[in-house]
Amino acid sequence: MNRSSAHFIRVILSRVAATVALAIYPLFGGTVASAQPARIPHGTLEMVSDKSTISAGHEFTVGLQFKMEHGWHIYWVNPGDSGEPPRVTWQLPKGFTAGEIMWPAPRRMGASTIVNYVYDGDVLLMAPVRVSAEYATSPSDKLDAAVKFLICSEQMCMPGRAQVSLALTVKAQGNTEGAAIFTAARARLPKRAPANWKISGHAEKDSFVIEIQAGRPIEQGSFFPLHESQIDNAAPQIVESRPSGLRLTLRKSAELAKPLANLKGVLELPDGEAYQVDVPLAPAARH
Repeated sequence: MNRSSAHFIRVILSRVAATVALAIYPLFGGTVASAQPARIPHGTLEMVSDKSTISAGHEFTVGLQFKMEHGWHIYWVNPGDSGEPPRVTWQLPKGFTAGEIMWPAPRRMGASTIVNYVYDGDVLLMAPVRVSAEYATSPSDKLDAAVKFLICSEQMCMPGRAQVSLALTVKAQGNTEGAAIFTAARARLPKRAPANWKISGHAEKDSFVIEIQAGRPIEQGSFFPLHESQIDNAAPQIVESRPSGLRLTLRKSAELAKPLANLKGVLELPDGEAYQVDVPLAPAARH
């Protein structure tokens, strides 16, 4: 299957998912009691918090905790060659503001022609929530989120939708178990690249080349592009270890419409460490 065919399948899948999701919503969705898991296709979804209490003028973190049956997965912010990432619509009390989802490093999954970036098992998608200085605590306040997602196995995909809630006075996730969940989730988040790294890149005719000067040899690395249709996800990533770092060659996507000034994404190293990178790209040399 070529890249154009994969893109066509994604568009059709997205449209079908949007339609079918409305039909299956009464079966898999609905209002859920505070801090109670919602049943979703092949798993559960629950909203949790890293704080048992909140205060005006401060920030806390909420998480959408997906627990999936073996063999099923959801998608990263860039799903790859097919699929769709979870979409969240927050319904918050006056004075609350939710930030962007913090996406853990994904897993690369696929075959020779189609590669996706996914999560399986248990994953916590976290987002910061800011409380205004003027907020006055109300015992009836709660956080609500409408979540739409696509969950897939190797054989099929199912769209899902769930409404999850969390009372602001909830205590269950403020204990040791709740703290451990967030500690583990934060460990999976990509970190900023070390200050001593020098990162550069350039475009060639059919590829992008990333150079990492880290002051030490790096044996292996995998790059996950933040945005779709920039690299060929299914193409092998050519890794060359250097005494002072790493050289990574990525094939350009056939769907890339215009030259890129920067290539943003996540670089994952063999020890499981993942780093956010924003690589400035010198243009391809003219001959």
